[in-house]
Amino acid sequence: MDFGLTSEQEAIREAVGQICARFDDAYWLKRDKEGGFPQDFYNALAKEGWLGICTSEALGGAGLGITEAAIMMRTIAESGAGMSGASAIHINIFGLKPVEFYGTEEQKNRMIRPMAEGREKACFAVTEPNTGLNTTQLKLKAEKRGDRYVVNGQKVWISTAQVADRILLLARTTPLEEVKKATHGLSLFYTKFDRSRIRVREIEKMGRKCVDSNELFFDGFEIPEEDLIGEEGRGFEYILQGMNPERILIAAEAVGLGMAALRKANQYARERIVFNRPIGQNQAIQHPLAKCWCQLEAAWLMVMRAAWLFDNGKPCGEATNAAKYLAGEAGFEACQTAVMTHGGFGYAKEYHVERYLREVMVPRIAPVSPQLALCFIAERVLGMPKSY
Repeated sequence: MDFGLTSEQEAIREAVGQICARFDDAYWLKRDKEGGFPQDFYNALAKEGWLGICTSEALGGAGLGITEAAIMMRTIAESGAGMSGASAIHINIFGLKPVEFYGTEEQKNRMIRPMAEGREKACFAVTEPNTGLNTTQLKLKAEKRGDRYVVNGQKVWISTAQVADRILLLARTTPLEEVKKATHGLSLFYTKFDRSRIRVREIEKMGRKCVDSNELFFDGFEIPEEDLIGEEGRGFEYILQGMNPERILIAAEAVGLGMAALRKANQYARERIVFNRPIGQNQAIQHPLAKCWCQLEAAWLMVMRAAWLFDNGKPCGEATNAAKYLAGEAGFEACQTAVMTHGGFGYAKEYHVERYLREVMVPRIAPVSPQLALCFIAERVLGMPKSY
């Protein structure tokens, strides 16, 4: 059993860290205030080929695993870019896994290569206003008419739709009342984002202002049949290929963000003098920060285990949900503790930790809530009856 990173993995962390160092706290503070997609940051990573870290070499990528991607995403978040930086490229890393597994060779070349090379941006549209995490109840319809599917309905909480060129869309092609199982009748498409038929409304939100979240309204949106991934009606099965990688990567990002907050708090605690002594000399400051370090390190070990299982083709659902839960909670605790360590200054934007606290809510809530992750563990690991 080897807990160390390989020389190649260390090189990845160093190279990505050097790129991130060009985008300092002032850059991300400005992006947080003004919004606007961090295109220059995206371009810098794309130029060096990092957007295709998990894409096969035959399709223009590096052909590495989710383990290496997790190291990269932690490094980005830990640099101070937080979820603003990580979310800007998040879908490039895992989003087209269903196409990789179930698409034709023609589709793989046409769809995956532009994403891996940073020439196209995409958004992933699953969630709907009245279904939440109950994906089998999706209602957005894609009706087959000749050689096209016509889509009508609504999606919500769709990231990067303001800048997306393409959309990975899960839609119902067979009415729910006509299928034998609720997981049937959903189909997956990857197609051009036609803004004449999709109305995009940005959602004002708590944090991560530079990476937009949106409501989408589809009105007669047409998808060519060649943009259907795999077989009609099996889309729910296909998106499962992207769920485990997504949970691993967002857990890695939560650990990175927590470590960034811990670094800021540690620096402040050693420099801030109150009652003629640094506040870091007080155990009331030391112990919470030390506890956060322990929790983040433990979460990281679970992230790496989940990534190893995935990369080696082994069942990893339990590990990915545990990693997502542990990292989300540890990241939140670290960010909250960093604000409290700063006292009143923790509330000031110039110290950055208040942004971390706002942004850490993303990996805590998404892509599944901590409660749903625990439900998965209770059912699949402990053998308890399904609660939902």
